[in-house]
Amino acid sequence: MPLDPAFVEDCPYAPEALLLEDILEIDQATGKIVATMPVHDELPITRHQKVHPVKHPRHMSGGLMVHMTGMMGFAHAYFVLGLRHADGWIGYGAKIHEARFAALAKPGTPLTLTSTVVRQRKMNDQIMARYRFEFRQGETLVYEGEQTAMWMKMKESADQ
Repeated sequence: MPLDPAFVEDCPYAPEALLLEDILEIDQATGKIVATMPVHDELPITRHQKVHPVKHPRHMSGGLMVHMTGMMGFAHAYFVLGLRHADGWIGYGAKIHEARFAALAKPGTPLTLTSTVVRQRKMNDQIMARYRFEFRQGETLVYEGEQTAMWMKMKESADQ
């Protein structure tokens, strides 16, 4: 399904940094989200690569892949947990438990990003969630990992 404009508006990043193209699947029971993102020469960081056809082909940077784990976490918070940034909810990465860059994601075929909740725990106005990620370009695995994020309901007072 094309991105819901309310989802794009609620994201704490501008649309140019959200980078998701479509949400393909939302599984409320398992917390699984599947989405697509384009891979092209003008992606952040990618556009600034010094390219060599053999020694350094153009590709999506590992740093941008880690950023996309955050965007997939945001999609989980929005669509599965019902958290809204506009209502004061924000998430921050807490720990990368595992990250494996299995292949280069080269411009062309979009990535299919899959995020599944491994476990989560709610404590007052905080939710700790551990995610498993798998990013594929066609049939090729390009990234897999596990990360923990903390979702917090921010108060408007200065003494948070």
